Amino acid sequence: MSSVLVKDKFFRPYLTVSEISIQVERIADEINADFKGMQPLFLGILNGSFIFAADLFRQLTIDAEICFIKLVSYKGTQSTGHVVTSIGLDQSVKGRHVIIVEDIVDTGKTLSEFLPQLLDQQPASLKIATLLHKPDALVHPLHIDYIGFTVPNKFLVGYGLDYDGKGRNFKEIYQLTEEG
Repeated sequence: MSSVLVKDKFFRPYLTVSEISIQVERIADEINADFKGMQPLFLGILNGSFIFAADLFRQLTIDAEICFIKLVSYKGTQSTGHVVTSIGLDQSVKGRHVIIVEDIVDTGKTLSEFLPQLLDQQPASLKIATLLHKPDALVHPLHIDYIGFTVPNKFLVGYGLDYDGKGRNFKEIYQLTEEG
């Protein structure tokens, strides 16, 4: 893995395909054990979680369903400070075991605004799975049940994460750097 240029910024290698795969499999194993005999509904948060959600879902051995919702709070490398829901949840979560799938939890703002709306629909249980967690950036405390990696408060791209729509297709994860 070598550094990459995305738009006007350089990113250095951070997490390899192998490191990511190991953590996705570990999270799937934990969910398989925790939800054995149940049929949870996975709720992927678009756009960033689509690759993680797909890889995670393929590792499951339990009976499960998946759908997606779009929640937006970023523009460029900065959070806009407000959450915009672009695509709504199209099935009932009442009485269902729901697992939210996020690519990254940093400030927690997106989920802190969405969770009350979801809890109003009375799911049987609600868990959060994220590939990446930035505890140093967390402003809105959240309980995250499944975490792949705890990462520093640096901007990341790849494996679904983007910089203004670019870089999502990288198989690895890269971290913003000042050098070229």
